[in-house]
Amino acid sequence: MNRALEAFAKVNRSLLVLGKRPDGFHELDTLFQTIDLSDELLFEEDDRLTLSVAGEEIPADGTNLVLRAARALSERTGPAPGARIRLVKRIPVGAGLGGGSADAAAALLGLNALWGLGLTREELGSVAASVGSDVAFFLFGGRARGTGRGERIEPLPDAPDESLVLLFPPFGMPTPDVYRSLDTSPLPVPPRRGPAGKAPPDRNDLEAAAERLRPELAALRASLRAAGASPARLSGSGSTVFGVFGSREEAHRAAESLDGRGGVRAAVTRTLSRADWSRRALPWRTEGASAPEALR
Repeated sequence: MNRALEAFAKVNRSLLVLGKRPDGFHELDTLFQTIDLSDELLFEEDDRLTLSVAGEEIPADGTNLVLRAARALSERTGPAPGARIRLVKRIPVGAGLGGGSADAAAALLGLNALWGLGLTREELGSVAASVGSDVAFFLFGGRARGTGRGERIEPLPDAPDESLVLLFPPFGMPTPDVYRSLDTSPLPVPPRRGPAGKAPPDRNDLEAAAERLRPELAALRASLRAAGASPARLSGSGSTVFGVFGSREEAHRAAESLDGRGGVRAAVTRTLSRADWSRRALPWRTEGASAPEALR
């Protein structure tokens, strides 16, 4: 029997770049927020570990973060029995929404349950950090602060639900290109790191770097502000731009007015609380079971 998990996207409500680290990565202070846009992963017991992908033309080989996460988990816990995984992609690729990282985290959660490993989220988090900088966030959902490379996660209290308009331009933004653009100019003045439990200031230090590469992104943010969004931000390194609206009705009106302009696709979504995320993203909704004790 197939068992299914949803892998939810995120936006970065803020993203501060505090400097370059000795390891070549950048020191970040970011505010992650889960949104109601998801991929789906289907798991089935099998003798071998295999992956198939539907919905997007992306590799299903060892470069896919789902298989990288599965193999990292197996290395951590010892030989695993295998699994047949089917990934249904709905989150755009190269969009700054964390789709690949969300898929990797769902693979860790799903295989932890399928293989009966009983690992806690904190134990899975150490595996997640070895797979990608922001994979660990997708083990928690809701709203959280990420520091370091983004792998150190501090869950925060949920904010009130928000209605968002996502604008998807007809191009992706390779993250390394954006960081190279950032490194060719002085970093924004880094604010003093706030205390634990507090969100970082509302800004994205990658916006200017991304907009140097793709000036269209600045125009998209301006169009969202003109339609009533506050704020209008780039998510991560892009290419998705999102705006926050006062109501779902306002968001729908804005999306209708912006959809299709210059090949840009508009979509309305909302933020998800950690409780909403837990009900929908933890194993196994197909069986109607609650989350395993280890993951609560």
